[in-house]
Amino acid sequence: MSLKITISHIAKALNTTPATVSRALNNHPGISEKTKKLVQETAEKMNYHRNKIASSLRSGKTHVIGVIIPSAEINFFGSVVHGIESMANLNGYNVLLYQSNESRDSEEKGLQTFFGARVDGIIVSIAKNTHDYSHFINVKRRGVPLVFFDRANDDLGFSSVVVDDYQGAFTATEHLIQQGYRRIAHVSGPQHIKIFNDRLKGYMGALQANKIKVDFDLIYDGNVSIESGKDAANYFLSLKNKPDAVFAVEDFTALGLIKELKDNQVKIPEEMGIIGFANELFGEHLSPPLSTVDQQTVMMGKEAFRLLMESINHKDRKEFKPSKVVLEPVPIYRESSMKKMEIPKKKIRNSARVVR
Repeated sequence: MSLKITISHIAKALNTTPATVSRALNNHPGISEKTKKLVQETAEKMNYHRNKIASSLRSGKTHVIGVIIPSAEINFFGSVVHGIESMANLNGYNVLLYQSNESRDSEEKGLQTFFGARVDGIIVSIAKNTHDYSHFINVKRRGVPLVFFDRANDDLGFSSVVVDDYQGAFTATEHLIQQGYRRIAHVSGPQHIKIFNDRLKGYMGALQANKIKVDFDLIYDGNVSIESGKDAANYFLSLKNKPDAVFAVEDFTALGLIKELKDNQVKIPEEMGIIGFANELFGEHLSPPLSTVDQQTVMMGKEAFRLLMESINHKDRKEFKPSKVVLEPVPIYRESSMKKMEIPKKKIRNSARVVR
C-alpha cells in the first residue's frame, strides 16, 4: 500500500509548519507568493491530493458553483459559460452545469440539484417560460448567493450582468434607417422577459428619434426560434404594405426570416434588410452573412463570476447590496443589412458600467 501524502509530510520536507503549508495551499493573503509557489511545487512532486471533503468542512465552502442556462444548443450561452469557467479555474472553483430547456420546472429542478450538491453559489439565465419566480425567492430564503446573467429580474434583489438591450436595439434599428430602409418591422420575444421588452422599446425609440411613425402591424409577437422567424416572414409577406427591413430580437429568429424570405424569392438586402441580435456563430456563414449585435459574452461570464464571488465572500449576507453590471452592445454590420454597402463608423470597444 502506497503512503498517503499529507500536509505534515510537505511541511517536514520544507522544514516548516503544517499550518503554513495549509495556508499556502489555500492561497492565504498572509503567505508570500514565493512560499506559495514553493509549497505548490513540492505538493505536486510528492503527489499530494487534497481531501476536498475535509477542506470544505473546515472552510464551510465546497468551491463548487452551479450554472443554469436555458439551452446548450445556443452558442451565446456556451460562450458565457466559457467566461465563467475561465474565472472559476483561476480561483480554484469547479462548475456544475444544468440546462433548463426553457422550462420553469426544469429550472427549479436544477436549483434543487445544486442545493443537494451544497454549491457555494449559483449563476442563472432565466428560462423564457418562467413566469413564476417563487423558486428564486426560495434561493434567497436559503441564503445561497445567486447572480443572473442576460435574462434577469431586477425585482428579486440579486446581482446581475446584462447588455444594454435598449441601446443595442436602438443602434440596430437606426443602422437600418441609415441604410435607407423606411418600413422597418420587428419580430419580438416574450415580453415578460425584460431583455426582449427592452429590445422592443429600443426599436420603437429609434423609429421615433428618426421621425418614423411606429406601425404596430409591423411588430410580430415571436417566441425566439427559427420557426418564429419563418412565421413572421410569411406574415410580413401577406401584408398589403410590406416592410422593407426587419430587426429580429435574436439571431435564430433572423435565421428563420432569411430562410423563408429566400424560399419566397425575396432578395436580401435589396428588397428586405435583416439584422439580428446575439452574434451567434452561424451568422457570418449565412448567405448573405447576418448583421447582428454582439453582447460581449465572455466578459459577461467573467463579470457574473466576479459578482458571485463578491456575494459569496461578503461577511454579512443580510447587509449585502446587489450590483448590476451593464455591458455595451457592439454592432456587427454584414451584407444582410448593407443596402448601401458602406459600414457606418462606430468606435468599437469593450466597456461596462456598474449600477448599484
